[in-house]
Amino acid sequence: MAIRDDTADWASEEFAEASLGDARLSQRLVALARQLAISPHTSLPQALSPAELKAAYRFFDNDQVDTNGVLAPHIAQTLHRMEQLPVVLAIQDTTEFNLTHLHATEGLGRCTGGNERGFLMHSLLAVSPEGLPLEVLGMKTWTRAEATKGSAAQRKSRPVHEKESAKWIEGLAHLSALKSRCAQTQLVGIGDRESDVYELFAAERPDGVDWLVRAAWNRCARHPQRYLWQAVLDTPATGYTELLIPARGARTLRTARLTLRYAPVRLQPPQTRAGLPEQNVFAVHVIEDEPPAGIEPLEWMLLSSVPTHSPEQALERLQWYARRWTIETWHRVLKSGCRIEARQFGTLERFVRATSLFAVIAWRILYTTLLARLDGELPCEVVLQPIEWQALYCRVHRTTRPPDKVPSLNQAVLWIATLGGYLNRRSDPPPGATVIWRGFFVLHEITEMFRIFSSGP
Repeated sequence: MAIRDDTADWASEEFAEASLGDARLSQRLVALARQLAISPHTSLPQALSPAELKAAYRFFDNDQVDTNGVLAPHIAQTLHRMEQLPVVLAIQDTTEFNLTHLHATEGLGRCTGGNERGFLMHSLLAVSPEGLPLEVLGMKTWTRAEATKGSAAQRKSRPVHEKESAKWIEGLAHLSALKSRCAQTQLVGIGDRESDVYELFAAERPDGVDWLVRAAWNRCARHPQRYLWQAVLDTPATGYTELLIPARGARTLRTARLTLRYAPVRLQPPQTRAGLPEQNVFAVHVIEDEPPAGIEPLEWMLLSSVPTHSPEQALERLQWYARRWTIETWHRVLKSGCRIEARQFGTLERFVRATSLFAVIAWRILYTTLLARLDGELPCEVVLQPIEWQALYCRVHRTTRPPDKVPSLNQAVLWIATLGGYLNRRSDPPPGATVIWRGFFVLHEITEMFRIFSSGP
């Protein structure tokens, strides 16, 4: 039986070019990525041998290792993926890691909920217009000091660079700096209502870099109706569309029927930012006609620098913003699948270094899951090594002889999901990230045993 193996794998592709000041550190990064991706939900002592565990703790405790050094080679691979697309959505979002239960951990700050302790992470995730995560473009972590006293008016009048809101402008600046490395691709930065910051609208950016945010403020407008919402609602509806609303918590999956409007609007700066110029933006508004009983209707007011002059363009902006859920799913995989909050590193610095590595591992899980949905007929070797899919096939079909033809990605992901507990009933939705990461763990064990028995005496 001829068994094909391949020494090249995803960890080498994503991290081999890391420059951490010492070649041994770069080699350790690749080894850790490869090993921890096998069982991302287990603790380090469970995932690594005693010698590997000791080396891992030394790595995460090394001051030469930082987020930029870990992510730089992966960002280079991300930019290569982006070069092949005419439009890439760069989604910004913030999440926080609650480590209150780790009383001895040093360097933590306060979180949103009262006495909670932990740290925050603001990320920039590249996503295709179809919803495929191309991966991390940037990551910033910080802690909050104890709450300072002062009136709401005083806090509101502070310059944006003294607030956490600066993260949105910094994200757009980072995107602008990367533009030269994918010159033919239009980059659109996307943010939720928290990103409705007037300085973001006024920020300098090169051609080919734009922004799209969900409005939170009914800003003053150079319009007879005087305000943003009234100015847009004063225009006639241009049609209707449907949008799939994903399940979240107690909210079930549903399809919303939306009334669509769009219009150019000239915004005026807030009184506290009177020195900034007025800004021409393109607004797209949708509201749900008949929401289910007891559910608040979905309503989005989107603002963008991308010219929007037709219903088709307005619908495209709407679909772009709907891809923002991808980053929330990625955060969920990072927290639940890689269990960052359950780990014990002892210091904030070690947590941050480990999180930057697990962020890429979480991307691989999500990428595999969504790629199978978007283009399931691709050969599965786009995400699996030859020996992995051969072992997978033989395990599922209870045979010792793999086929000559490479299975499709959709078929391989379904097999992996089944290993992770997916029942594949007719009424079941497509497999999600949870069963995929469980399945990858089982696949590794299968592959190692397949390698042993296939190597011969």
